[in-house]
Amino acid sequence: MWLYIVQGIGYGFAAAVQPGPFQTYLISQTLSKGWKRTLPAALVPLVSDGPIIALCLLVLSQVPAWLQRFLYIAGGSFILYLAYGAYRAWKDFDLNISSTESDTHQGFLKAALINMLNPNPYIYWTLVTGPILLASWRETPTHGVGFLAGFFVSLIFSLSVIILVFGNARRLGPKVNRALLGISAIALFCFSLYQLWQGMMGTS
Repeated sequence: MWLYIVQGIGYGFAAAVQPGPFQTYLISQTLSKGWKRTLPAALVPLVSDGPIIALCLLVLSQVPAWLQRFLYIAGGSFILYLAYGAYRAWKDFDLNISSTESDTHQGFLKAALINMLNPNPYIYWTLVTGPILLASWRETPTHGVGFLAGFFVSLIFSLSVIILVFGNARRLGPKVNRALLGISAIALFCFSLYQLWQGMMGTS
């Protein structure tokens, strides 16, 4: 069982630190709203990955091309919307506004939506972690649970660390904070264009 737990921890860490739309959105939210308002979003995978895992196990190793293209287009469109929001936050940045009325609940829902519209978790659970979970579960459900526990504990912990690190970056001053926020907007924009291109051109 420990072998599967260790594998889960390793894959959870890898999933958290890989640059992607979800991680970029968390960084953008942290820079604009602070780590306290963003930290609950680290728990998003617990909500969004459940349906993703179930779907990927059903179509393991054989995701339909039309579904993958649809996810890229839908995800790219939503990320483009988030990029615009980050741009607006960069453009209207004001150091004198220390806190806003933007609620944590709305930020959590946006983070969940972007994760569910991001093709990366589907591909990850289909081609990488899905086969391991399936094999461990067939041996004994306890091994499957151990793998999932290791994965999500590592993933959530790593995402929390990322949020805290960039939360402390706000202390470097308004110019640095605004610059980082602008970079996150550009990164989100690039991710959106890439996913839209992948969806329109098709994936191999």
